[in-house]
Amino acid sequence: MPSHPEPSLEAGLSAVKQGDYQSAIATLEAVAQRVGNSNTLVQAQIGLVVAYAKSGQIPKAIALCETLTQSPNPQVQQWVNRTLEQLTLPRKSSGDVTSLMPFEEDKGTRGQGDKGTGGQGDRGTRGQGEEFSSISSSPSSPPSPHLPISPPPPPPPAIREKPKPLTIHWRQAPRAKTWQQEPKLNLIPFRLLIAGTFIALFWVIRELVVLVMRFINTIFVKLPYLEPIQLLYANPTSLLLLVLLILIGVSPWLLDRILTDFYGQRELERDTLNKYSQEAVSILQRYCQQQGWQFPKLSVLPLAAPLALTYGNLPRTARIVVSRGLLEQLCDDEIASIYAIQLGHITRWDFVVMSLVLLVTVPTYKTYQYLCQWGDRTTVRVWRWVVSVMAGIAYVVWCLLTGTALWLSQLRLYYSDRFAVEITGNPNGLVRALLKIAVGIAGDIQKQEHTSWQLESLNILAPVGYQQSICLGSIAPHTTFESFLMWDYLNPYRWWFVINNTHPLIGDRLQRLLSIARHWHLETELNLENQQPLRVRRQSFFIQIAPFLAIPIGGVLAVLIWLVWQTAYALKFLNLKWIYDDWSFVTGCLLIGFSIGILIRMNSFFPDIRPSTTQTDERLPNLLSNPAALPSDSINVRLIGKLLGRRGTSNCLGQDFILQSSTASVKLHYVRWLGQQINPQDLIDRQIMVTGWLRRGATPWIDIHTLQTHSGKTIYSPHPIWSTVLAVAIDAWGVYILSKG
Repeated sequence: MPSHPEPSLEAGLSAVKQGDYQSAIATLEAVAQRVGNSNTLVQAQIGLVVAYAKSGQIPKAIALCETLTQSPNPQVQQWVNRTLEQLTLPRKSSGDVTSLMPFEEDKGTRGQGDKGTGGQGDRGTRGQGEEFSSISSSPSSPPSPHLPISPPPPPPPAIREKPKPLTIHWRQAPRAKTWQQEPKLNLIPFRLLIAGTFIALFWVIRELVVLVMRFINTIFVKLPYLEPIQLLYANPTSLLLLVLLILIGVSPWLLDRILTDFYGQRELERDTLNKYSQEAVSILQRYCQQQGWQFPKLSVLPLAAPLALTYGNLPRTARIVVSRGLLEQLCDDEIASIYAIQLGHITRWDFVVMSLVLLVTVPTYKTYQYLCQWGDRTTVRVWRWVVSVMAGIAYVVWCLLTGTALWLSQLRLYYSDRFAVEITGNPNGLVRALLKIAVGIAGDIQKQEHTSWQLESLNILAPVGYQQSICLGSIAPHTTFESFLMWDYLNPYRWWFVINNTHPLIGDRLQRLLSIARHWHLETELNLENQQPLRVRRQSFFIQIAPFLAIPIGGVLAVLIWLVWQTAYALKFLNLKWIYDDWSFVTGCLLIGFSIGILIRMNSFFPDIRPSTTQTDERLPNLLSNPAALPSDSINVRLIGKLLGRRGTSNCLGQDFILQSSTASVKLHYVRWLGQQINPQDLIDRQIMVTGWLRRGATPWIDIHTLQTHSGKTIYSPHPIWSTVLAVAIDAWGVYILSKG
């Protein structure tokens, strides 16, 4: 039989130089898996970075660069850092990201080829004539074969220190002229989710009503001369179910009134919409005629942030509402795509339950808003504290009611995105629309310097979530969308971090839309290729879920304790069976396991912040573009920027703190320290320096360690201390239950 030579490093690097990138990738991947020598492995990985980038596989190139940053060789680190900067540069007019790779030409021709071209050479022929300097894994390593890794000349100091903001370039990728319908979907799971959302909303409301009824009667029992109200002991299930069904029946008109009185909603004439988007009017007319529906009622909200929502209980009572910002910031075909999404909600019937969710959450949120305004007006400190507590409770109730629709809110957008593409033939237009909405929402938050009431209260029905827009929309001019969104569709553990999100990962949504565009043989607006998920260290993920992973371990501990007790009782060695016949001791074991998990995670979650390891603003786009990062990786950062957020009682829970740096806006998590006189709200709209732990999840955020002003005022946010307090308290509770039996 013929023998096949093993893939060699030299063959792989030679294929890179000759421009045969697919062969180079196959060869170098085999070498990287086989070799154990660190020097050879590094060289193979560097060659793979070049091959990936030149063949358009930018996400893989960036992920491998992030791996190489761990190399102890400073020469490798220098090359990797500069390569990452090139890979994540904003889109140029050509849209060719691979042309920005920082690799120089052959030393023998480099000086001549750069003359007259600004030192960049001929991009069309660089792949054939490149020679590269060698890098060893350590200064004492033997000379290595030539590698394609010669670092580029550093940028001028002035540009490094003060980068100029760049505008966003849109490729304006085309739409399909003719297209075939995608295979039909099985909608049964989706219908079950709609029904499950209604049941979950009903159950949460019922439990809240029962809790209030019992609380009122408990007060009456404790107070003298008062008797409990017997009606409050009744089962409210039937009455509550009837009320919810009635609310569904009248939801279109009630929401009309609410949005008109509290949000300034006004009717949008068809002719007015036609001035912004003739295609949107055409799609609405054509589709409604095909389905035999009445033309939906159109409305507009006087909001600068781009929003869109649909409510009603039947197709003939449906209302489609958009904001002024959406009409002004999106183009004709992009507006049409958003209206097509709203038609998708009507067609799939998910808008009925979502209308009910909006109908019960908006009054709850308005209650919270009015309590906050009332608390800010009062001058009595005790009374203000009472109102703040009431406002906090109202906000928690609003979160609980909104939480019943999280999964439906996520899944329905996938269905409606696909529906919109099928009736418009324009997946690229929808991609641009969603990205522009994110950019517009981020811009509105920066302009208002806080998250508006309207944006937060209507978020559950918006096409793009405001929290996912904070970072995505603000970082867009400083890096490519492809780089930032890699996490959303490549990280294998990403699904764990959207469980409590109102919207799906936008990168995953866009990747699905672009898959349809490629299926129709269209040029795509973004390069989000179908790829296998990245390999991420399992240890990081296990650390992330340690508190929850420890809960079943606590259950195993409970079973072992029960067996020991039963054995001791059977042998008449120890008679504790009368205490532990009650299985409540299992709860104690579960609590102990959870507290141990918190303590295990703490060291990785809150490592020491040292000046030598902290990252600054310039590195923020690269840090956020790492698709293999997890929140438990805890990147130490020291960022300078403007503090945004709401003031007064409305931010008593610290739910709206945002750092607007020179490169991106990032959400901040702050916990108050007992006895601290300075409040972060006092620093809103001021330049501050934040030190803390950057975490890359579905929504990037920073756990604050300190906030410091130019004058030297410092505010501490003791996340590690409060985590320890929480763990000890839960552990003490578990021990108490365990000992009591």
